[in-house]
Amino acid sequence: MIQRDSLIQYCDEVLNAAAWRDYAPNGLQVEGRAQIQRLVTGVTASAALIEAAIAWGADALLVHHGYFWKNEHPVLTGMKYRRIKQLIQNDINLIAYHLPLDDHPIYGNNAALAEALGLTDIQRFGSQQLAWAGALPAPCTVAQLHAVLTKQLARAPLVVGDTDRLIQRVGVCSGGAQDYLTDAAALGLDAYISGEISERSTHIAREEGMAYFAAGHHATERAGVQRLGAHLAERFGIEVRYIDIDNPV
Repeated sequence: MIQRDSLIQYCDEVLNAAAWRDYAPNGLQVEGRAQIQRLVTGVTASAALIEAAIAWGADALLVHHGYFWKNEHPVLTGMKYRRIKQLIQNDINLIAYHLPLDDHPIYGNNAALAEALGLTDIQRFGSQQLAWAGALPAPCTVAQLHAVLTKQLARAPLVVGDTDRLIQRVGVCSGGAQDYLTDAAALGLDAYISGEISERSTHIAREEGMAYFAAGHHATERAGVQRLGAHLAERFGIEVRYIDIDNPV
């Protein structure tokens, strides 16, 4: 068992949370009980994940997508009220880390993607240097890279752009980072991988002569909370369970 505030202080420091200009607050978002023995990790603090945490008897919920996003209406009504009511009534802490969990060199979503592809010679690019770029172990075709991603993420990516070229240098950024595609093109990368796709992404990839893989927002952001949760379980001797709420996006 660990004190809630000690756990959050540790996570804040490990993830360097204060360094980020983020779209939502990082750390404790909804206060629950003071001591934590059972921790559920997941991608998004949806109603389904909260219900699963309650069923397991969790003391805290650690997610990548929490609440209180910029430009979000501040009132507690409707869906937001129902979610927060469930947390408060069951005395469950909600802890969230957004960009810090995308970027971390060990526990981050981008680190997991880079590792899965075997990327070397890593460099950073994009806003706040959030995206990663590196070299594959050997050149491959679009179809071969597609097969690797499908196996690693358990989801077949959508591919647009130049699908005939050989790929050696690849950029990755989990989630909704499709607009770093132009930054990837400026670096001369052969391919770029993120979670989502916009209408403009197809045209950018075609005109820049790149392949773009939209591998799923949820699928590309499952690894970070699992890695962090496993680390916290080992370090503090608490019970940690990752619960996946399926999301095709």
